[in-house]
Amino acid sequence: MSRIRCIAIDDEPLALEVIQKFASKIPSLDLLGCFQNPLEALEFIQQEPVNLIFLDVQMPDLSGLQLKQHLPEDLSVIFTTAYSEYAIESYNLNAVDYLLKPILFDRFLKAVQKAQKLLQVEMQEKPPTYLFIKSDTRYFKVNYDDILYIEGMRDYIAVHTPYKKILTLMSMTKILEKLPSASFMRVHKSFIINLNHISLVQNNRVLIQEREIPISNTYKENFIKFVEASGI
Repeated sequence: MSRIRCIAIDDEPLALEVIQKFASKIPSLDLLGCFQNPLEALEFIQQEPVNLIFLDVQMPDLSGLQLKQHLPEDLSVIFTTAYSEYAIESYNLNAVDYLLKPILFDRFLKAVQKAQKLLQVEMQEKPPTYLFIKSDTRYFKVNYDDILYIEGMRDYIAVHTPYKKILTLMSMTKILEKLPSASFMRVHKSFIINLNHISLVQNNRVLIQEREIPISNTYKENFIKFVEASGI
């Protein structure tokens, strides 16, 4: 499994320093940032791919327990607090673990290992239905089903969805390797299409929404085989 991308949220700077120190000792952890303001952390999560959060329970304005209910369901959380009475409530929110302050490194390591095992199981049982696409300094989470087609533009590619176009520095070959082969096919040196979004095939062209996409001779044979196998 690749490194766990995580963040820490706590209104106490010293508590964040402890987590930062412990995380630096564990090679499988990639601590992306520490936040005292939970709303800033929430904004960060919407922009960057994150697997795990170390989340303080007691914070002003918005508690960790309240924040957990605004997070994606597939985002793992390890609660941290000085008060043991919150343990039951944290487990009711499907937290991975619950760390009592002052946190010892041995206990921190066990919680991380538990999170890692759970993430590995989730990846095996539920293959991803999305990918993160980097554009400039941001990562966009894009569902495979939302990709209409991908257009090659020299050093860049443009990923077209119904609601936006995302430019990223990547080759057509590389992006095709990351996409499920059952749904995506290259039909031209400059185009990869989502087969589920084809509305018409005519005269060496496919229509996806309002866009006509050419089928080149290089890729025509494989595409025709797909059409014939899917036809009646």
